[in-house]
Amino acid sequence: MSDPNVLDQAALAPYLEANIPGFSGLAAIEKFKSGQSNPTYLMTAASGRYVLRAKPPGQLLKSAHQVDREFTVMSALAGTAVPVPRMLHLSAEDSPIGRMFYVMDFLDGRIFWDPALPEARDNDERAAIYDAMNVTLAAMHDVDVEALGLGEFGRPGNYFERQLARWTSQYRASETGTVADMDRLISWLEKHMPADDGRVSLVHGDYRLDNLIFAPDRPQVVAVLDWELSTLGHPFADIAYQCMQWRLPHASGFRGLGGVERSALGLPSEEAYVAAYCRRRGLDGIGNWTFFLAFSFFRLAAICQGVYKRALDGNASNPEKAKTYGEAVKLLSRLAAKLIDKEA
Repeated sequence: MSDPNVLDQAALAPYLEANIPGFSGLAAIEKFKSGQSNPTYLMTAASGRYVLRAKPPGQLLKSAHQVDREFTVMSALAGTAVPVPRMLHLSAEDSPIGRMFYVMDFLDGRIFWDPALPEARDNDERAAIYDAMNVTLAAMHDVDVEALGLGEFGRPGNYFERQLARWTSQYRASETGTVADMDRLISWLEKHMPADDGRVSLVHGDYRLDNLIFAPDRPQVVAVLDWELSTLGHPFADIAYQCMQWRLPHASGFRGLGGVERSALGLPSEEAYVAAYCRRRGLDGIGNWTFFLAFSFFRLAAICQGVYKRALDGNASNPEKAKTYGEAVKLLSRLAAKLIDKEA
């Protein structure tokens, strides 16, 4: 049985040459090991190196894996203070590989997979990397979405209400067994939903260290990747999601900062990171912080459940790794339960 994640190079080469100006001589296609949602490939050609990102094969959940949204938002951000790779082509669903994909420039740079930054030169560089990440997040939330043509990129109304409904539906559609902490978390979020304060910005949806490319020789963000979950929504969702990740165990597959002595490594505390973000955006602070964190745990757990279900169905990008995501759902919902219990 052929691997559905292996692309037909012979069929793809003439299509790319016909649709991407200057593209020629496709020589190799190599799938990146990272990424569970949309399979991503490095393409080496006579004309240079490119990245192809596609929908996964198989039956997909409704509204998931929208690579066209990624292409749209990154195309719109070209030339702004939010760095993105150059977008080259978006295919239709009936492409030579049988599903939608897009192609973008390959960028040389550093991707940091461990938030403790063991490869950094010293504490000063570690601090500068985190500050650069903060600068880019604030810049993203300050972009004028109307001016970029993204005014219709998300629906109006309470973002968290909308997202809670969406991800609860996705979770139920991919549920493989009862997780009591998830059921309790969903109920708590429904009861503690804050009133809509009218804040709307471009939201990345998965803003974290390993979705950024840094310059090879300095602590500067040169590209923000993986915009699949991006929409118009509440900016506090992104900052809470990032801080939620730092609370996850460092020894887990999530590569969090839980249990890491940040000050000894030159890394900012959660309070200092949030304060720097607020300063850059002219905010006095962020209220309802427990809700925003608990929501972040819930949404990531719902995403993990979808990955786990695809693994059981045989459609995951990295099947062996995906099977571990069932345990991740329990870990995330357990941590969120502890968080909301402190509020009780």
